[in-house]
Amino acid sequence: MAERFLMKGNEALAEAAIQAGCRHFFGYPITPQTELAAYMSKKMPKIGGTYLQAESEIAAANMVLGASAAGVRAMTSSSSPGISLKTEAISYMAGSDVPALIINVQRGGPGLGGIQPSQADYWQATRALGHGDFHILVFAPATVQEMVNLVSTAFDLGDKYRMPAMILADGMLGQMMEPVELPEATETQAAPKTWAVDGHEFKRERNVVNSLYLTPNDLESRVKARFERYENIKQTEQRAEEYLTDDADIVVVAYGASARVAHSAVDLARAQGIKAGMVRPITLWPFPTNIVQKVAKTAKQFLCVEMSMGQMIDDVKLSINCSKPVNFYGRTGGIIPTPAEICEEIKILEGAK
Repeated sequence: MAERFLMKGNEALAEAAIQAGCRHFFGYPITPQTELAAYMSKKMPKIGGTYLQAESEIAAANMVLGASAAGVRAMTSSSSPGISLKTEAISYMAGSDVPALIINVQRGGPGLGGIQPSQADYWQATRALGHGDFHILVFAPATVQEMVNLVSTAFDLGDKYRMPAMILADGMLGQMMEPVELPEATETQAAPKTWAVDGHEFKRERNVVNSLYLTPNDLESRVKARFERYENIKQTEQRAEEYLTDDADIVVVAYGASARVAHSAVDLARAQGIKAGMVRPITLWPFPTNIVQKVAKTAKQFLCVEMSMGQMIDDVKLSINCSKPVNFYGRTGGIIPTPAEICEEIKILEGAK
């Protein structure tokens, strides 16, 4: 049996990145993700890596852009207001077709808000993480172990598709401790990236990493080519977990920390004779439309549960072309819904059929 370690979520994210071959971290402290940066500050110098606390979130994200353009695995992490500051550089990464890992341990907003868990950055991550036409890969883990697993997945798929990837966690997952099994370390000297700006010694044509295209037709063709890639990703990289959906009349859709609570609520509802089930999106972009569509063939209605004012609802509605009612229950301001609250909403929907 593989060895397991009791780790805090933020520290597990950091160690998973190191195991995945990341040797370059650029960040700035902000609650509730500071332990991730602190872990990197202690570990990176011991393994020949780079840790740099930048003068600002903006600087940190641009350092990631530079390091990633050189072909190495680089990452940054922050919490909600800090991610907002990083979005310009993330747009540059997307426009330059440069992979990188961004971790958002969400806190309540808008503004400074609070330091408690939130999921109110869903729209930002999936719709508007910077200016221009682009997407990034967005993963939503629900356990500390899944955070560990998805870090390597995010790095690998970012490299495969040459695009940034985000782990969208939250303050609850970042601060909680759970036993985890760490993956085997990835070789840091992976196959060279033929596009990288890493020195050519006059043995090949020089590479240029750039997001500025002054000719409109050139920019349009590059954006269209990128969106053709996105369509391929939508067809091949959707991920979700189903729970008791085969005969469910009411299907809860929840991700991340909310899904942990919703899972218990579904069990409570089942114990009271209500046919409830759950779909847990693991990729928020691409959204798992195929699985939601499949479940909608037998489900009578949906209930979105989020720690926000309801940002995922539109994606569920679009997935099923509004063919079934899509309801919402959520808490915001850093309040985590309880299983009893969600079960009560399920009972209300059951009684309203």
